Amino acid sequence: MAEAIARRQAADVIEASSAGLTPLGRVAALAKQTLASNGYQGENLESKPMMPSLWEAAELIINMTGRPRESLFRDWHKVEDWDVEDPYGTDPELYQRILEDIEGRVRELAERLRRNGSKGS
Repeated sequence: MAEAIARRQAADVIEASSAGLTPLGRVAALAKQTLASNGYQGENLESKPMMPSLWEAAELIINMTGRPRESLFRDWHKVEDWDVEDPYGTDPELYQRILEDIEGRVRELAERLRRNGSKGS
């Protein structure tokens, strides 16, 4: 969901690309439904692994695993932890709350990047 939100709300400062440490290989139907009901494009989203080329190209990595960045990444200085609950396997209401949480976090990140004059990826 974060990729779709960032692409719509902050394309001027964020080049969003979502990848996971242990991707499922698919995007949950409720994630796509929640995005669509909130006006976001979710059709082209895919579950993909974090590849070395993505890591190298990124200026900023958002970690939403729930585990601290220091425990997951060697070069954790370009990683920002977001404590976002994983809605997988739950109900539409939780998906909606998480979407709203991510919207707020993306908005805050975009404002910070705009103030600093940088573009995150």
